[in-house]
Amino acid sequence: MRILVVEDEMELCLSIAEGLRMDGFEVDTCFDGSEAWEIIWAERFDLIILDLNLPGMDGMELLHKISDEDIEANVLILSARGQLRDKVEGLDAGANDYLCKPFEFEELESRVRCLTRRKFIRQKVVLECDGITLDSKTRSAKAKDKELTLTRKELGILEYLMMHQGVPVSQEELMEHVWDSNADPFSNSVRVHMSALRKKLRGALGYDPIVNRVGQGYVIGGKTS
Repeated sequence: MRILVVEDEMELCLSIAEGLRMDGFEVDTCFDGSEAWEIIWAERFDLIILDLNLPGMDGMELLHKISDEDIEANVLILSARGQLRDKVEGLDAGANDYLCKPFEFEELESRVRCLTRRKFIRQKVVLECDGITLDSKTRSAKAKDKELTLTRKELGILEYLMMHQGVPVSQEELMEHVWDSNADPFSNSVRVHMSALRKKLRGALGYDPIVNRVGQGYVIGGKTS
């Protein structure tokens, strides 16, 4: 899952990003509202964590632009504006959730997990497919009840495929949702990590549950033939 944190307090922004990376998310950061809009317009994110008091473009204005342009990303407002009218205005403008500062990081984590799961699986925590189970909260996976030792990228790929069971997922889509903005789109990184993941799954299951449909992408579950 790919997240953008838009927060002008640099230390807080970087701290949130680092904490979410430790939870297995790919996170980009931005400290300016106008710059954030350029990034959001050009890139795809599953979740945007948005402060309201921003230089360049106010967070509420940015939220309206996201809504007006039908940007497909959930939005979590993170703001010191804690009055009821502020929360109502933010939610009415298109935000999915509102968390007031100061906050506990554990609560932020919980809300992030809820919003990223909600986009695809309606808050289901454990994904299941072809003898594989993946716990999106503990960031762990098993095949035939055997614990899989996966890297963060391998787990991210598996999670995204399992969220889209039976649907081909292209390398470009994986790059957009499992890698951050520092990734080289022309590298063979997806193929390398995919190959390693498939080898581990094949070792645990005795067969490869991931099929590469030429010209379409990788697919797991459903009718893979």
